Amino acid sequence: MNRTDRLVSMVMLLQSRRVITAAQLADHFEITERTVYRDLAALGEGGVPIVGEPGVGYSLMSGYCLPPVMFSPEEAFAFVTGGLLVERMTDASMRDAIRSAMGKVTAVLPPGLQGRVDRLRKTMVIGGRSPTKGSVPLSTVQRAMAEGCVLRLNYLGAARGEPTERLVEPRGLVFYLDHWHLIAWCRLRGDMRDFRVDRIVNCETLPEPIPPHPDFNLNQHIAKCMLPERSEFAVIEVPDRLIEIVRRFWGPTIIEEEATGNQVRVRFAFRPDGFDYVARWLLSMGTDAEILSPDVLRTKVTELALATAEHHQPKKSSRVKTPLT
Repeated sequence: MNRTDRLVSMVMLLQSRRVITAAQLADHFEITERTVYRDLAALGEGGVPIVGEPGVGYSLMSGYCLPPVMFSPEEAFAFVTGGLLVERMTDASMRDAIRSAMGKVTAVLPPGLQGRVDRLRKTMVIGGRSPTKGSVPLSTVQRAMAEGCVLRLNYLGAARGEPTERLVEPRGLVFYLDHWHLIAWCRLRGDMRDFRVDRIVNCETLPEPIPPHPDFNLNQHIAKCMLPERSEFAVIEVPDRLIEIVRRFWGPTIIEEEATGNQVRVRFAFRPDGFDYVARWLLSMGTDAEILSPDVLRTKVTELALATAEHHQPKKSSRVKTPLT
């Protein structure tokens, strides 16, 4: 990003935040804090009313905002792609909003670019399975999180017949394994919990604000969940044509990949109680996957394969046949 684009983006970022520190600006634009100070000085000389408060951060003077800006073709195309992803990976509560936003964006584009955007939208398809629809719209959970307050949930766990009431402190909203998940501190359990959004029966925002947690990092938390401290490890070898299947299934739990000719050796982690789960997945790979370690996993796959073969053997009839006369 050149400096002119960065200065415009910096004003837009200041416009979207009540206050932001120099360190946050430096991290966002991947520049040094010294460069941030130079950019802020340049904006001030250009007439942008930036207010700085020692120990707090920077903000725009109340009432100031940038005039409407035009979208570049790349920005318009990115917006179309994002809109298609929202339609596929969210629910109806957000699809209507993204379609409305797309209409507003398209309306301000030059006629020539409007035609290109419309052509792109008609020639792009986002595949994959859409998330399961739940009782509470995804936009309701997002809006509740944006308030920065404690939530009261009625949550129906996978192994429960009745929903339980939970008071939770939201920390993040994550999409993985075809579902949206609310990551929050559960006061009932006294620990971090993962709530699948489609299992939330009811969601209410309470007036109590969430206590600050500056030491919490959502990405680190997700990585820790995917790779717990107590993990088992497996090493398998698959044809290189199937490596994408392995990557899609095991994702962040993959520790190492090594290509050996037309084969790829993969080392991945799984929970100590997940041997049966891994064995069933490996069985679905048929003879394309070779288990190099551990031996106990190879034994489980063998036992499961034999049990499966026996289960599907033709059943002998126990009925006594009456001889024909």
